[in-house]
Amino acid sequence: MVVIYTALLCEAQSIIEKYKLSKVNNNPKIYKNDILLVMIGGIGELNTKNSLEYLFENYKVKKAFNIGIAGCSDTEVEIGELFCTNKVLEDINFMELKTVKTPQTLKEKEKFLYDMEGSYFLEVSQKYLKNEDIFVLKVVSDHLDDTILPKDKVKELIQNSLKSWEKWI
Repeated sequence: MVVIYTALLCEAQSIIEKYKLSKVNNNPKIYKNDILLVMIGGIGELNTKNSLEYLFENYKVKKAFNIGIAGCSDTEVEIGELFCTNKVLEDINFMELKTVKTPQTLKEKEKFLYDMEGSYFLEVSQKYLKNEDIFVLKVVSDHLDDTILPKDKVKELIQNSLKSWEKWI
């Protein structure tokens, strides 16, 4: 089974709709069909680790993706741009990801993406899978300002990125 892990329902919504997934679990929220499972695990370290441990203990996973939004310290990077943060993939940009406990507003001269679950996703997934089967994909949602995006905008950002990464599923 291929797993897509998101923190928020709005990050998963377009994937659930496109692949016509059915809800099979409430806590954590899991949607699936015969080949794809989407888990919405929540924001932060504890939610990510707990939900992923549940996932790997209860499902046979062959590939795992963390797909979500991230802030970017480089204002020249466009909102909506997709990055893989744990490996170089053809036709997808690479940028280092820093996982933080609280949203960042500090502007750095270096180029980084910031999220709240990526490194925890990697940590848990690496206990169960080879690195070649783990993907951390982030769509730039902001430039580290304190704007909270509406859920429909988050859904749109992920939906617009689908064609760029779905071939890796």
